[in-house]
Amino acid sequence: MLNRNSLLRTVVTTLVICVVLGAIYALWIRYQVEPLTRDGKVRADLVPVAADVSGLITEVRIHDDEAVHKGQILLVIDRPRYQLALDQAEANLATQRVSLAQVAREDRRNRSMPELLAGEVIEQGRARVDGLRTTLAQAVAARNLAQLNLERTYLRAPVDGTVSNMTLQPGIYLNAGKPVVALVYNRSLRVEGYFEETKLPAIHVGDPASVYLMGVADEIRGHVDSIAAGVEDRERAGGDAGLANVNPSFTWVRLAQRIPVRIRIDKVPTGVRLIPGQTATVIVHPRKGDVAVRRSLPW
Repeated sequence: MLNRNSLLRTVVTTLVICVVLGAIYALWIRYQVEPLTRDGKVRADLVPVAADVSGLITEVRIHDDEAVHKGQILLVIDRPRYQLALDQAEANLATQRVSLAQVAREDRRNRSMPELLAGEVIEQGRARVDGLRTTLAQAVAARNLAQLNLERTYLRAPVDGTVSNMTLQPGIYLNAGKPVVALVYNRSLRVEGYFEETKLPAIHVGDPASVYLMGVADEIRGHVDSIAAGVEDRERAGGDAGLANVNPSFTWVRLAQRIPVRIRIDKVPTGVRLIPGQTATVIVHPRKGDVAVRRSLPW
């Protein structure tokens, strides 16, 4: 009886040890070998929107975190001032047209009486016509520019996106060329997973991927869109014209470099919202034709 109990304890202990070792091995494969990373981020392109004309904001037609469409008016900038500039340019254009018409009539009259006028006078008349034609072209360009500036007093959304960090109010003066509104370009939403370099051989462009946002159990499906072509070498510094400045120290423990892998999103579950900056876990799955090949790899 005693031997039987001892044998039973030995068998149970052996089974427990095997289960523990199997679990440890499975975890090691899961987190050290398989292409999985918990270091993922939801990202999107940020489009800065700048005013093309300077002036006071007279109207704000958006609010923070609002979804906008391409071409939608975001702000209105001092339209009365640019309307007056357009009116002045059109008045100047009308004056130049009248002057050109008058000089052209005089030129035609002078050329019709060559026997009564000196050749020098006729040539001067032609020169005045050519000069006024150039002035008229300049007036047309000035009118077109004033018209363009008036149109640019409407600050429009260049892409479909979501307004981010909107704090502008009427009465604020804007300078041309300075970004004033940021749009999150919705169509550029993606997930970037930072995989250890030791896992890159198991990742290929086109492989299906699963993405899990922190605190969200639903799976977001996607596929590998691209793998970063390079990362910064922090062990080396120096300019192109100088010698390489290489770090002389070498630590015994070397951490694997993390390489960005871009995941294109294919399907987002209903009710799940992607916000740039969210943390995500990314799992890359082998394609059906690659499963046998990857199983034969040494890792």
